[in-house]
Amino acid sequence: MPTLPPYIPDGLDEGLIRQVVFGFYDQVRADAELAPVFDARIPPEAWPHHLETMCDFWSSVLMRTGRYHGRPMPKHLALPELNDAHFHRWLSLFRTTVRDLCPPAVADLFLDRALNIAQAFRLQMAIRDGRDALGVHPFTEADLTPAA
Repeated sequence: MPTLPPYIPDGLDEGLIRQVVFGFYDQVRADAELAPVFDARIPPEAWPHHLETMCDFWSSVLMRTGRYHGRPMPKHLALPELNDAHFHRWLSLFRTTVRDLCPPAVADLFLDRALNIAQAFRLQMAIRDGRDALGVHPFTEADLTPAA
């Protein structure tokens, strides 16, 4: 049975993915809450590689290019200090970035995928920490605060 091509909204291309990734991580690296988490694990000289990896990740997620072959869950689960507040802030910055840079349908797709990914991570973190995963309610766009 043939597979259907991915839904790719008008305006979504590799250039826009790159613009979102680089713009978003510029904000993350300047953010008082998130920068320390990243700075503790990604030295300055490793950022170019990390950004390229993130471009591959989002290209694979949104356009099904298959360029990303990593396993992000174990890396994030290894960070005991990571909590819901970090994900809330990450999603808030991400929402601002995609709403500022992307056509509405592309921003919706980016944000839908980011919210789903964050929920999967949050559920696994709850299990890791021995908390009741049923109490981990998904964030929605309405829950996010505007990034300053």
